[in-house]
Amino acid sequence: MGERTTRGFWCGNGLEFNSDDRPEKGITMVMKGLFGALSPGGPRARLPIFVFHRVLAQQDPLFPGEPDARHFDEIMGWVAKWFQVLPLDTAVMQLRAGTLPARAAAITFDDGYADNATNALPILRRHGLHATFFVATSFLDGGRMWNDTLIETIRACEVDALDLSGAGFGHFKLTSAVDRRLAIESLLGRVKHLQPDQRSEAVTQVQRAVPIALPDDLMMTSGQVIQLRDAGMQIGAHTCNHPILANLTDSEAMAEIADSKMALESLLNEPVSLFAYPNGKPGTDYCGKHAEMVRQAGFAAAVSTASGVSSAATDVFQLPRFTPWDRTRLRYGIRLMLNLRAAAPQVA
Repeated sequence: MGERTTRGFWCGNGLEFNSDDRPEKGITMVMKGLFGALSPGGPRARLPIFVFHRVLAQQDPLFPGEPDARHFDEIMGWVAKWFQVLPLDTAVMQLRAGTLPARAAAITFDDGYADNATNALPILRRHGLHATFFVATSFLDGGRMWNDTLIETIRACEVDALDLSGAGFGHFKLTSAVDRRLAIESLLGRVKHLQPDQRSEAVTQVQRAVPIALPDDLMMTSGQVIQLRDAGMQIGAHTCNHPILANLTDSEAMAEIADSKMALESLLNEPVSLFAYPNGKPGTDYCGKHAEMVRQAGFAAAVSTASGVSSAATDVFQLPRFTPWDRTRLRYGIRLMLNLRAAAPQVA
């Protein structure tokens, strides 16, 4: 046996082997081989698309599953070693043409949070990765999404119990982060699928019960959207107001889709060809007619939040996306492999 040194082992042939490097390189090679077998190049190619929303500066006790910058950097390190990450529009074009390389993947972000520019962008650039950012245009420059209004209201509430029975939501304990997380989950679940005017009124009633100042810097500024584009990232549309399209009239849905495209094209002075459905669950949050509206509005492709991967046969206006929630490299990789074997549900 070779003599152990502070760096590794001296082998009989005089070559030094770093005991830390070999397992790392070995695991990477194995994972690349497995992903290559599950996602070959050419006509049989399969395209996994990652979906993220926020990259926090530090872990949030209310949302422990949301990646902070440290963990996101770790994930991007894995992805960079396992996949060939392509711009989404390029990947879709090559997928349809049967020329997608093996182990191809794409990365996307939804909504337009400011931390996409401040936290995610430097990490993506450090790993040499490209991403597409889908922006809900009405919240740029100081806006706030309805769900964040509820979240930040519960976060900042200074009492240990909150009575929202007047708004029809009952009583909530707020004595711990777990209590607040449960309150948030309950409120979001009950408000999410209301009609737009009902949802707005419900959020207003919660605000009246807890009259506090809320942050106005959660979403990107117009300048940050331009910064992402100038850094080589791609910008896509995500409607104006992030509604559940299935809850809108056809004319309202078409306006949300088309107006978000026009707003971003005016800001960037270039075509915007990609779209993401708000919430994005096929048959629940959007229907087949909305995919047709996206096509009519002039987009080239659209993404949902159905799990699975795309093949050459996948509807280009209903591309699935998936991101594992696991914290360790092995579990993260295994769940990605399982997803690669799945097919995404689509609606007619």
